[in-house]
Amino acid sequence: MLGITADNKLKRLIVVGDRVLIKPKDASDRTNSGLYLPPTVQEKEQVQSGYVIKVGPGYPIPSPSEDEPWKETTENVKYMPLQAQEGDIALYLQRSAIELQYEGEQYVIVQQASILMLEREEDL
Repeated sequence: MLGITADNKLKRLIVVGDRVLIKPKDASDRTNSGLYLPPTVQEKEQVQSGYVIKVGPGYPIPSPSEDEPWKETTENVKYMPLQAQEGDIALYLQRSAIELQYEGEQYVIVQQASILMLEREEDL
């Protein structure tokens, strides 16, 4: 798995909102019976899996309205965190993924709602 290290530039990336940066796993080019699949079949799979590299801050929560609207208040944005965490393995819908290439590596960005299931190393 590719992670954030001091020698790569992934630590400079900031994922916004409810989005998750995923490094897709290499798709198997064989079926269980041993037949080789062409790349077009592998790309059209609806559900893909990959490693969660970075996650956004989450869903913004609106500030409670005060009874005295004439007072000046500072806008402190609070977020509801996402369920996905760095290092998880995510099953996500391919059709809603945005593919990108960064530092010569393939990644996808998906919204939290497009992730179907997470696999985590630690027990719940």
